[in-house]
Amino acid sequence: MRLNSFLMLMIVAVVVATVFPATGPAADIIDWIGTAGVALLFFGHGAALSHKAVLAGLKQWRLHGFIFAITFIVFPLIVQPLRLVPDHFLPADLVLGFIYLGVLPSAVSSSIAYTAMARGNVPAAVCNSAASNVFGLLLTPLLMALFIKSSPSAPVDLSQVLGSVFVELLLPFGLGQAIHSRAGPFLATRKHWLESYDQSVIVLIIYAAFSKSVTAGLWHTLPLTGLLMAAGLCTLLLVIVFVFAIGGARWLGFSREDEIAAVFCGSKKSLASGLPLAQVLFAGTSGFGMIVLPILLYNQIQILLGAILAQRYAASTKRLQKAVND
Repeated sequence: MRLNSFLMLMIVAVVVATVFPATGPAADIIDWIGTAGVALLFFGHGAALSHKAVLAGLKQWRLHGFIFAITFIVFPLIVQPLRLVPDHFLPADLVLGFIYLGVLPSAVSSSIAYTAMARGNVPAAVCNSAASNVFGLLLTPLLMALFIKSSPSAPVDLSQVLGSVFVELLLPFGLGQAIHSRAGPFLATRKHWLESYDQSVIVLIIYAAFSKSVTAGLWHTLPLTGLLMAAGLCTLLLVIVFVFAIGGARWLGFSREDEIAAVFCGSKKSLASGLPLAQVLFAGTSGFGMIVLPILLYNQIQILLGAILAQRYAASTKRLQKAVND
């Protein structure tokens, strides 16, 4: 695979986060910059998208239903066979971690960023990932109770979740929509600006995510063999979901833009929601570090492989557009 500047930047971000992870006040500053960067990303896409496109995204119930089915039905079922693996191959706490990974909601910022980078249906991605993040925080504890046959209760502060989604995502997007008539024509001729900014935000997300994982003991939670096995399983899960989303979208007759939204919204799992909920659901559990390991690994893998796939989609779209113009 050809190494381009964006892929090199992602690799550099991983290496720098491993050697020099952001901790303490520096981590707080990085988080603040990341939050502001994501808000500005939503503002930019809100300004660039026409009102007609946004309304079309809201009305695509078949697409939203398909993505929700991947997130909360298909993914949880895919991880169930891991229960059959003997403990000496896959520890019980690690299996529990994969089951928990399967019932998590979709990540928000990376889903939209990758959909935009791949030139997919951004309005649908915005609507779907925001809804998944809100409703998923209620569904995750219920699905865990179903799959592990117990009744863990997680006191989710729904008002705080709704507030964060509104202030950090929907409000900037709405403000961008408000100035679309003025800014839209300008941004339409400078799409490469948004593309470069999307990539910059993703590199920052990679650094912040790896910094948190390294600080939490990512490289010390398991022996190297166990770590490689867990990483391999995470990669396999991601590839299976990619294939299912692509095949399902084409079988259902979705457009290329809708397929891209389904692939990236359906395959992502939220680390931001997963870790806080895990601290409530598994409080006091001796194997907590192993339980959250699949979330940490999957988050890094989905960011790296997702970015590569998004660029391949974008390059393919450019070739198709060029062929049509010629």
